[in-house]
Amino acid sequence: MQYEQAADQPISVLLVDDHTLFRSGIRSLLQRHPEFDVVGEAADGIEGIKRAKQLKPQVVLLDLNMPGMSGLETLQLLLQDCPDSAVVMLTVSEDALDLSAALRAGAAGYLLKNIDTDYLVRAVRRAAAGETVVAEAMTGKLVAQLQAGTREPGPASELDRLTPREREILEFLARGESNKMIARALDLSESTVKIHVQNVLKKLNLSSRVQAAVFAVEQRHAHAAGVR
Repeated sequence: MQYEQAADQPISVLLVDDHTLFRSGIRSLLQRHPEFDVVGEAADGIEGIKRAKQLKPQVVLLDLNMPGMSGLETLQLLLQDCPDSAVVMLTVSEDALDLSAALRAGAAGYLLKNIDTDYLVRAVRRAAAGETVVAEAMTGKLVAQLQAGTREPGPASELDRLTPREREILEFLARGESNKMIARALDLSESTVKIHVQNVLKKLNLSSRVQAAVFAVEQRHAHAAGVR
């Protein structure tokens, strides 16, 4: 659940990164836009958790590789203490395994530090609205690595929870299709597709369409490995 926000209230953001100059740059960038309010900064995970509990930001931009407590450890503790905050990883790591681990741990997004400023602004805005944001370059890498079999597949029995229609929906999610495209392909209303998507996520204990796509690709690989 995301924080409810009045139309005239800016989106509160906390920055957690061990590089002072990088934090300063992101702060300056976001504060050029009146819709954002950078409410605090932290140089490590422990301080970040402390500041998040105090400030309750809507969005946390969190580095993945920090000395001491790692970004993933920080993410897990942040979500325990501040479940309403959207935590977005902002990192130099282009490793698909890091992306997968972050999404599975509950991250609301995974962005690379080399993205352009407009993309970052849009991503923070979308994360505050409850969407999952992933750098486009990383989505392709994740699928390629999963198809190559570098991840352990999830239990195939999890698919048994889905109806035949929900399995169809899952396959469309794996291809990154929108609700509108799915509705057109299956001759359904968008509202019906939305309900199916929600049911898929609930039954598989997933929190986003991106996680559903990861799951679908893993299952496809698991099936391929089983029939060799």
